[in-house]
Amino acid sequence: MEIDENEEREEYGRVVGGRLRQIRKQKRLSLQEVESVSDHEFKASVLGAYERGERAISVPRLHRLAMFYKVPVDQLLPGESGASNGAEPQGAYGARIDIAKLEELDGPDARMLGRYLRMIQVQRQDFNGRVLTIRRDDMRAIACMLGVSEDDAAGRLAELGLG
Repeated sequence: MEIDENEEREEYGRVVGGRLRQIRKQKRLSLQEVESVSDHEFKASVLGAYERGERAISVPRLHRLAMFYKVPVDQLLPGESGASNGAEPQGAYGARIDIAKLEELDGPDARMLGRYLRMIQVQRQDFNGRVLTIRRDDMRAIACMLGVSEDDAAGRLAELGLG
């Protein structure tokens, strides 16, 4: 029974490591870039060992890595919640929103929009941190948040410097 538990832990470590690698690659960062940008908080060799499942990551360290990647910590862990594979039907796009510019904005509209877009990122498991493609259905909700018609939502996003 002990062997089965060890094998299960090792397998879980490999799955967690794969998830860590997936998020890092979505951020378009190499192991060396993570080390450099994090001011050597995350050493490339150690992060690589986490990603290969050769080394277990502690909960506080996982939390720091999630903060560094700007993703919810639960997104660094494997889940069983029928995650989206990122496939979207053709013609379902409403707009592309510059997430980096949104982070620079302040005010109630920006905060509300930021919360909504983070929810979409979690649902899609899309944390590249640069641009988020918004579906037409999501644009309806964004129009309501911004107090404009659905036809005017893309223009309002452009006025905010996001579209």
